Amino acid sequence: MSRPQLSAVAELLKPITWFPPMWAFACGVVASGVAFGERWWMIVLGVVLAGPLVCATSQAVNDWFDRHVDAINEPHRPIPSGRMPGRWGLYIALFWTLLSLVVASALGPWGFGAAVLGLALAWAYSAPPLRLKLNGWWGNAACGLCYEGLAWVTGAAVMAGGAMPDARSLLLAALYSIGAHGIMTLNDFKSIEGDRQMGVGSLPVRLGVQRAAQVACWVMSVPQALVVLALMEWGQQGYAAVVALILAAQLLLMRRFLVKPAQRAVWYSGFGVLLYVLGMLASAFALRASGVAGMGA
Repeated sequence: MSRPQLSAVAELLKPITWFPPMWAFACGVVASGVAFGERWWMIVLGVVLAGPLVCATSQAVNDWFDRHVDAINEPHRPIPSGRMPGRWGLYIALFWTLLSLVVASALGPWGFGAAVLGLALAWAYSAPPLRLKLNGWWGNAACGLCYEGLAWVTGAAVMAGGAMPDARSLLLAALYSIGAHGIMTLNDFKSIEGDRQMGVGSLPVRLGVQRAAQVACWVMSVPQALVVLALMEWGQQGYAAVVALILAAQLLLMRRFLVKPAQRAVWYSGFGVLLYVLGMLASAFALRASGVAGMGA
């Protein structure tokens, strides 16, 4: 059997998708309130685990089990185009899963447990019999949890030596995970035709383009508004104002997105999602500034 070129392997693992979980892990590190100090190597290892390993695994798994859908939506991808021959896509997904677990073992029980959960959800999202992505509500929830909440909580816990994160940190992680459900919906607009033909019930397929766009905007906006209220309650009015301004900028972009959602989903992802994650970082610094986001020993 011929082997794929390294360029095809890199394309399969999709480095551009690694950013959200890496960023969320870093936000958890910031929110922990723990000085970086001697734990710098754990930060580096955690970022690598979140992005180039666990997230990359999820991309390989998804492309293998979505190869028939991609043949319709994106035939240029490595597997449907033939640049990833035979069952190499599956082999890489399995190898990257094992590699992720080996690296995760160096981060202690929290890091390893988070990797196990993230990898389990990655396989459940794409692979039968669960194949959560067949239902846009469940599939996007799994992605949002892995990309934002799980990575945030893992970063905070690893920095604290395995202690449970403060309830406020957990709340922010949960809110940004919920908001990420809307971000995942944005990604579904580019594959509506293939999803419809292959029975993938993404929200644009289930609800229609306009309603799905409206749901995505509400799901992204409401959790951020709750973050603003939470920061105000915790006495962080300055950071609350920053997050509120970031949300206001997103709302302006959403107005333009909702006019032509199918055509502007990628455009909104490029600008709106950047603002979303900047708000995450601001809220993480708010916890650090408050001095109450720290963990137990």
